Amino acid sequence: MFTAEMIASFNDLETSLYNYISQNSEKVAYMRIRELADETHVSTATILRFCRKINCEGFSEFKVKLKMENERKTKTTIKTPQQSITEFFERTLEGDIEDKMNQAAKTITEADTVIFIGTGSSGILAEYGARYFSSMGKFSIYIKDPHFPIHAKFRNNSVTIALSVSGETPFTLAQMNQLKKVNSTIISITNDKHSTVAKISTINIPYYVTVEHCENANVTTQVPVVYILESIARKLHQ
Repeated sequence: MFTAEMIASFNDLETSLYNYISQNSEKVAYMRIRELADETHVSTATILRFCRKINCEGFSEFKVKLKMENERKTKTTIKTPQQSITEFFERTLEGDIEDKMNQAAKTITEADTVIFIGTGSSGILAEYGARYFSSMGKFSIYIKDPHFPIHAKFRNNSVTIALSVSGETPFTLAQMNQLKKVNSTIISITNDKHSTVAKISTINIPYYVTVEHCENANVTTQVPVVYILESIARKLHQ
């Protein structure tokens, strides 16, 4: 309900009101405006101004949105590990993933430099992928800074492996753009073959699992990514 821009626009009284609501959202959703004013020691006019700043016409609309937000948080359900793995194997392994991994392995084998990119949990796996590939005999590096200088001897005949669940991460797209400008071949591993990252890649390996969120955090399983990375690395070793 509260964006960073909204919070930044609050004055001192509105900020104290916001803090109280954040810590007592279940209670506030059923309060009258006068009750909230008494609890927070602000005027009803301040509360109404606060409501308008967060795009609510009045206190009644604010309470409706707050109740909906509370319900969304309580209804969050996360699949079991067994469900996530079963879903991946049922949806993906019946397709052409093996051919795509073979194609990726062949491309990587012929490259002089392998660069991994990604952010968030994908960044952690990109770092793991670089380590795993190197352990299997194909020296690789992980770059987290989109402005990191890549010298000519590393740019020539390079392959970039981009990891992104959504395939729409601005940070990863910025890195891909920089690497494409120096003619690096892009291999992406995403959860959506129609995403921007997938579309601008030379090879895309999608893995198709249900996207899951816990409040505002993306907690979609990354087990398929580990499987794909390790499979490609083992093919390289063979």
